[in-house]
Amino acid sequence: MAPSDRRTAPRRRPRQVRAELTRERILTAAAHVFAEHGYAAGTTNRIAERARISIGSLYQYFPNKDAILAELAVQHIDRGQWTAAGDLDLAPGTLEATVRTFVEDAIGNHRDDPRLLRLMIEEAAVSQDVLAAIARHEKVRTAHVRDVLARHPDVDVGDLDVAAELVLFTVELNTHRFMAAARTVAVETFADELVAMVTRYLRGAG
Repeated sequence: MAPSDRRTAPRRRPRQVRAELTRERILTAAAHVFAEHGYAAGTTNRIAERARISIGSLYQYFPNKDAILAELAVQHIDRGQWTAAGDLDLAPGTLEATVRTFVEDAIGNHRDDPRLLRLMIEEAAVSQDVLAAIARHEKVRTAHVRDVLARHPDVDVGDLDVAAELVLFTVELNTHRFMAAARTVAVETFADELVAMVTRYLRGAG
């Protein structure tokens, strides 16, 4: 993600339902425009036309397309949710199935248009809102993963806190990059290899 400046701050935080709906129309339109035309050609005029609003109305909410893409990145980060720890089968012999649930959840959270995902990686500015979303995401999911690892009888690692961070980072980063790339490998093959790698690590030397 690119460095941030004041350009990424939204102009208006809606307080009324109608205003919030307009803001969401802008973001939805922008996602389509960026995916179809790329970032350079994804102008605010095109976004406003796709959202069926005037360019002046768009600028009431966002000062430019940098701020729009930054907000799309925040939504992407906040939208991802993993299966609740209580819903996982933690009986002996199910560690691979538990890891697969993590991997499949991550893949599901990254099934956005690959071109839009690439734009988020390459073009989205690291605004304060993006940094705050990342912090929320990491705190909640690291605690979630640690809870699962602490209760699973097949896990054998030296430090649960470090292990939770490693699992989260490994699954999320690799999935994000894989899903954003022009793929020559099937998603199922990627998932199988990632599950196998993480499972081997969590089982330890034993």
